[in-house]
Amino acid sequence: MRVILKREVAGLGRPGDVKDVADGYAQNFLLPRGLAIEATAGELKVLARARDAKRAKQDRAHADAEELAKRLSETTLVFRLKAGEQGKTFGSVTNKDIADALQREHKVELDRTKVHLPEPLKSLGVHSVEVRLLTDVRANVTVAIEPER
Repeated sequence: MRVILKREVAGLGRPGDVKDVADGYAQNFLLPRGLAIEATAGELKVLARARDAKRAKQDRAHADAEELAKRLSETTLVFRLKAGEQGKTFGSVTNKDIADALQREHKVELDRTKVHLPEPLKSLGVHSVEVRLLTDVRANVTVAIEPER
């Protein structure tokens, strides 16, 4: 019997997968527990429409992320910190500070976990910080740390 999985079934597949299974397995286990539905022509059309809608949504999100990455690449954030004689700062700039500055100055809603900063910035100068918007869309934001006057 051909079924469409509604939930993940160990050893069988993920939601939305169309699988051929034994009739007894489908009728006695999958269908009564709501793990799958029978793959009729109508259900297959609904599944195809849902996949197309999901793909279109992902394409829109990807295009939006690429546009945002372009805007972020042209962005320079300036932080003013107290600094010592050798250019070492009293304090640091963290990924949360960068995300907050993007929100405040450029109206960009960004989760701090998207700002990839191995360790907080603690020295004066210009730094390039990677922002990971999606798995394959990234931007580099320029962060300038200047001494407080």
